[in-house]
This record gives sequence, C-alpha cells and structure tokens, in this order.
Amino acid sequence: MNPMLRLAGWLIAVALVALPVVAVLRGWIGAERWPLTHLRATGRFEHVDPKLVQAALLPYAKHGYFAVDLQGAQAAVAKLPWVDQAQVRKRWPDVLEVSITEHRPFARWGRDRLLSDRGALFDARGAQVPPGLPNFAGPDARTRDVVELYQQSRTLFAPIGMQVDTVVLDPRGSWTLTLLDRAHGGIPTQVIVGRAEARARIGRFVRLMPQLLVNPERHIERADLRYTNGFALVWSTPQAPAPAKPATAAAVIPATPWAAAIDTLKRALSATQAPRAAFVLPRFPTSSLT
Repeated sequence: MNPMLRLAGWLIAVALVALPVVAVLRGWIGAERWPLTHLRATGRFEHVDPKLVQAALLPYAKHGYFAVDLQGAQAAVAKLPWVDQAQVRKRWPDVLEVSITEHRPFARWGRDRLLSDRGALFDARGAQVPPGLPNFAGPDARTRDVVELYQQSRTLFAPIGMQVDTVVLDPRGSWTLTLLDRAHGGIPTQVIVGRAEARARIGRFVRLMPQLLVNPERHIERADLRYTNGFALVWSTPQAPAPAKPATAAAVIPATPWAAAIDTLKRALSATQAPRAAFVLPRFPTSSLT
C-alpha cells in the first residue's frame, strides 16, 4: 500500500476517535447528556448575594460536566461584591460546587469602598456596612501606611479616652486625624499632623492632652501639630454665649518645660473669655508648616 495512503488512513482513524472526545470536552455535544443540574455553595454568606453567585455560574454550567470552564467560573465569582476568595469544583455526576470566603471589613476607604483585614480594597456600594468602622482615605498604594498610623494612634489615644475615627493621607503625604471624645458623647477633634515625624508629633500631643482638657466645658475643636516645639489649638465652648466681637486668646509657649507652657496657656485663657485660643512659636510661620 502506498505509504501516503497508509498515513492518511491512520490520521483519519485517529481523528474519528479523538473528535468525539474533543467535542464532549469542548461542550459541542453531550452537554444535554451530562448536564450540571445542581449548584452547591459552601462558606459563611453574610454579605454575598446567593442570587449573584447563581447568575455568575449559570453560563458555565450550561456546557455540561466535561466541558465546564472551572477557571472562568471561579474568576466570575471572584469578581462579585464582598468575595475575597472563590474555588469552583465539579462533583460527579451533576454538581457544580463553589466555596466562597468573604471579605472581612476593617475600615471604610473613601466614599464607596471598604478595606479588608487582609489589606484588600473592594467596592461596598449598595451593601450594608457594619457600624463602628474607622474611616480611611488616601492613595490606594498607601493602604499599609494608613493602617499602620491608625494602629499606632489608636494605641496612644486609647488610654486618655479618645477614639481615632478618621485617618486621612492627602496626595502631598500630609496626615490628618479625627478623634472622638468617648467621655463626652463623641465630640470630634480634628488633628492636623502634617508630613514629617507623624508618630513623634502625635506622641507629644497625647502627653499634653490630659492637662489641656482639665476643664470639661472646653473642647479642642482643632489641633495643628505642624510646629516643632508647640501646637496651634482652636477651642470650642458650646455652652458659652457668643460675644459680640469674637476674640482670640493667644500665648507664646516655649518648648520646655511643658508644665510652664500649660500654666502660660491657662493664664492667657483666664484673661479673656474668648472661645478660641492658639499657641505657637513665632519662629515657625504657617507657610513653612509640613
């Protein structure tokens, strides 16, 4: 027999055997004979919508047991809101099984996203967000830095009864915190930390706060820590009547000793009933703050 004819015969025989197998595996035939008729989902579903999971898997299940694209199905489920990890398997004879791990939210990030406890950002629009989460904002690439400063600040402020509610890192790298006074109904205090030596500045401020808040009728509305040897404070006294001409009580506070600085501030406040006070060092103008 002609060798070419023999080779052609072998190729045709192999094709006749392989083609049905390929057709089944590709879903061209057999999908109705070995259908996937059951969907089994495992995991704790607190936020993931089961209907969305079903809708994501149906286009893949219709190809049948042998032709289902498990990687594609897994990727489709992983894109759903609140899904951290997803694994899709098939179980003979007709089961498509998906195992889902949800994101565990650690904080809000910006207006419509959440930050998970594993450092992943995910969309939270339309979702019921657990109450009590801190609020973060900043460049997406700086999530680790934001969490780190939050943890450090929370440790420092907790012993004096202040809760760190918000941590913001702006595009220039400047930090701003919002504190809540738990002892007085959660009154907020904005703390402008700046760019340099954030933890050291916060530490100095924390050491002074108990002395600054000895008068419960006075509350620090805003604190600017961007001075090497002092702070600028804005006070709020909601119970005091507003004067006809708002005045500002000011005092120049030396870097050391701190006790003398506090006494100077108290004398300045006693000399006027102004609801606002500021103390800074004159050699550090506002334009140079970082």
